[in-house]
Amino acid sequence: MAAPPPLASLLLIPFLVVVLAASPPLSAAGDAHPGYSSGEGTCTVDAGAPPAPAAGGLLRERGPGRVIDITHAYVPDLPAFAQGAVTGPVVRLKHSMANGSEYNLSELRMECHTGTHVDAPGHINQGHFAAGLDVDTLDLDVLNGPALLVDVPRNTNITAEAMEFLKIPKGVRRVLFRTLNTDRKLMWEKEGDLSYVGFTEDGAQWLVDNTDIKLVGVDYLSVAAFDHLISAHVVFFKNPDIIPVEGLKLDDVPVGVYNLHCLPLRLVGAEGSPVRCILIK
Repeated sequence: MAAPPPLASLLLIPFLVVVLAASPPLSAAGDAHPGYSSGEGTCTVDAGAPPAPAAGGLLRERGPGRVIDITHAYVPDLPAFAQGAVTGPVVRLKHSMANGSEYNLSELRMECHTGTHVDAPGHINQGHFAAGLDVDTLDLDVLNGPALLVDVPRNTNITAEAMEFLKIPKGVRRVLFRTLNTDRKLMWEKEGDLSYVGFTEDGAQWLVDNTDIKLVGVDYLSVAAFDHLISAHVVFFKNPDIIPVEGLKLDDVPVGVYNLHCLPLRLVGAEGSPVRCILIK
């Protein structure tokens, strides 16, 4: 794997990071996938496993414990974007060996904005949607690269004032915003909660006008606070070069600079997609 882009120029810029304390249910046909009964289901790195040996000195493993998974597991109890709503099962066994089939075959049914996911420009911009700016056109260079994880003051939405307070340096292209949503564990709740923290319209406009940020990561199902749901999205999607990544799992991840890797599905014609996001320190 090639070395990550140099971060010296980023790290030398002074900045302040302040740390302050519905999808409808499926039909009854088929059984829920047995993986749902095994707890959270989130993949982890075994810190006790030895690194794989190098192949002829050409391939070197990073070593255990360096990958941080910031994707929420897709389980039936994920909150949905409606007060008190849950997603319901997203995977079921369409054919089951336990029920006499010769093979197991799972079926996936979910909204494209379920759990940890990415928005494409056509989500709330009909012009971009008609122009075919779907998930398959998203810039992978934006979705993968150095990223800064910051803590938003806990007594506010992500307003213009909060953005100015964070003092994110020019040149930073990817920022993950951890908010009160993580403290409240909203993505771990079994029902949607529309009192979540997100960007206000003026906060979104401040970001567009005063930063070089192109990837905006947040820790609940929408980048925009509920009272600014449409207006903040309109600001972000006026130009199709900003990518919101929503529903991130930022619990217990130290603030700082990481290499971020986010890969959505290549869903042609879709304005959103589930995404697997990891950080590498």
